[in-house]
Amino acid sequence: MASLESTNQSRLRDFAEDYGLIVVAGTFFLLAATGVVLFVFGDEEFARRIIDDYGLPALLPIFVLEGAMLLYFAPSEALVPGAIELLATGSSGYRWRTILFIMVVATVGATAGQVALFQLAKRGGREWLLQKPWFRIEESKLDRFDGWFDRWGKWAVLVSNALLFTRGMLTVPAGVAEMDVREFAALSAVGTVVFETWLALAYHYAVSLGLLNFF
Repeated sequence: MASLESTNQSRLRDFAEDYGLIVVAGTFFLLAATGVVLFVFGDEEFARRIIDDYGLPALLPIFVLEGAMLLYFAPSEALVPGAIELLATGSSGYRWRTILFIMVVATVGATAGQVALFQLAKRGGREWLLQKPWFRIEESKLDRFDGWFDRWGKWAVLVSNALLFTRGMLTVPAGVAEMDVREFAALSAVGTVVFETWLALAYHYAVSLGLLNFF
């Protein structure tokens, strides 16, 4: 039994080494194609309509695109507030269980997208990514965040993921540096929870003070 398990693990490892880049690149290509189509045909109103019509299941692929930095058709900062407005706000106030589900979907989807980009950077390399038309980060900006990772290491993934304008920018440097994927996924997820939580709180207080009329 132990020999069979070892053989299966060896085959899985060989498959990952031989075809891992193809699998990740293929998945990422599908994500990129989806992002391009949505960029051409979609906008914020389109995103609102998808969430309104299909609810929580529609959020998952949208957040995967956000995590993979392929969300071209709507600002990522609007996703959780918009989902709360459309799905979790009723005449009696907030539906807290729905908000919890929104946060879970946001975290799972965004982390999955970031891990996909991380694996692509890890296997394909920095220069390969920079040659792809769907990779929209300029080399000068990537150089800056390479420096962040070199200086602060893996914890920069968590901190950058929790902030505006730097969210997701450590994904490629972490992948190129061959950071452990489990550590990356965990730190990415924690950063996403922090990011989405403060966005939700900001939205709540903005609505309470009458400063925001979302959608």
